[in-house]
Amino acid sequence: MSELKTAITPRRDQDFPEWYQQVVRAADMAEASDVRGCMVIKPWGYGLWENIQHQLDAKFKATGHKNAYFPLFIPISYLEKEAAHVEGFAKECAVVTHHRLEVGPDGKMRPAPGAELTEPLVVRPTSETIIGATYAKWVQSYRDLPILINQWANVVRWEMRPRVFLRTAEFLWQEGHTAHETREEAIEETEKMLGVYAEFAREHLAVPVYCGEKSESERFPGAEKTLCIEAMVQDRKAIQAGTSHFLGQNFAKASGIQFQSREGRQEHAWTTSWGVSTRLIGTLIMAHADDDGMILPPRVAPTQVVILPVTPKPDTREAVLEAAHKLAAEIRAQAFHGAPITVEVDTRDLGGGVKSWEWIKKGAPVRIEIGPRDLAQGTVALTRRDKGPKEKAFVPAAGVAEQIPQTLQEIQDALYARALAYRDENTKPIDTREDFYAFFTPKNAEKPEIHGGFANSHWCGNPKCEETIKTDLRVTIRCIPFDAKEEEGKCVVCGAPSAKRVLWAKSY
Repeated sequence: MSELKTAITPRRDQDFPEWYQQVVRAADMAEASDVRGCMVIKPWGYGLWENIQHQLDAKFKATGHKNAYFPLFIPISYLEKEAAHVEGFAKECAVVTHHRLEVGPDGKMRPAPGAELTEPLVVRPTSETIIGATYAKWVQSYRDLPILINQWANVVRWEMRPRVFLRTAEFLWQEGHTAHETREEAIEETEKMLGVYAEFAREHLAVPVYCGEKSESERFPGAEKTLCIEAMVQDRKAIQAGTSHFLGQNFAKASGIQFQSREGRQEHAWTTSWGVSTRLIGTLIMAHADDDGMILPPRVAPTQVVILPVTPKPDTREAVLEAAHKLAAEIRAQAFHGAPITVEVDTRDLGGGVKSWEWIKKGAPVRIEIGPRDLAQGTVALTRRDKGPKEKAFVPAAGVAEQIPQTLQEIQDALYARALAYRDENTKPIDTREDFYAFFTPKNAEKPEIHGGFANSHWCGNPKCEETIKTDLRVTIRCIPFDAKEEEGKCVVCGAPSAKRVLWAKSY
């Protein structure tokens, strides 16, 4: 029996990490740069990020947040003010120590010996400290609160094992930073923004997520509480797709964010921070792509409909192109979730099969072919990316534009349903240590990923049990789910009493 031919090699079931890299390349999303650990995000990948950015930004503004921008460079003394924070990020920081270059004796550029900075500057790994210093200037009274600010920016966290979109030394993200009068308001903000992320993942990215709280060992450095959304991808590993942190008064005390209360007392503000990054693109790829390339949810696709004119003969070319552009205009006049549908007419001088496969690999949700025969018959050939590449539907050209919004929604819903079914199928309640270890132990040495998923198991709350599993299996507690039911059980590690289950998994 001949091996199945696919556009991407190796297939997911053969080598998932390499399959991922090949999908990124084939979809023309990004490539490694000449700077180790950094990436060049190409137009198709950046168009995806722009849609994520614009749609999330609208949600932030709808909840009362405004955008601002803060410095890329952070004085090292700012990080030192919050001990847990600096300890958590120290190994990932890039540091600027000089402000000038000069030509050395060997003719090569070097930092000028006399140009050392008085205080080294850390290239932004996250902005709690620099923003806290700014808020300390802005806040004098309870009347100045709350402050609800978001920043779209790049950050640098020195990554030893980079992987495009998932872990890179520099990446793009947004970071929300808020300050509040009371603990209750700050906790409400933390939970609200996690809800925004969860809704966005489900409804825009078509990715089902678990919502919950991180264990103490997995918290953001310096936070009192970290909430997260966790997604499962197609090798059954977890990706932390977004986090929201309740920082308590830790950073306010370190930065001096104080205000006069309604009773006339000096108090420290309660702060939060929350963020998602270009890691969402990696999550999308791993959750939805197949062995022919990317599959994009219509709500975030840079181009939702691609029209491919088929022009085999010069004498019919003009008529076919005219029909293609006319159809494109009709589709653009339609709306999908309140926005005009994005359409591209691909008129490049390439073979029809070559163009079609390029768009298959890029994951464009809908492809429409129009040729001379279609003009004569009054039809078009419509293909959905969530179905097989040869599953064409020949539909009447009249009225097809009006059907596109429904088709896009059907694709969006189908992708979510498929991902949800996969996640639920691979989330297992496990109650014994023996079964737990077997669940996360490869069953086939040649295919080490053919195992595991999410284990929904009891945990006594002891960090030592958590560390044992992390050391033995490289498995961590992904979250303590909000909807975890109170039930008597025994810790899957040590057998001590446990009141609820938590989600364990290997992760990126």
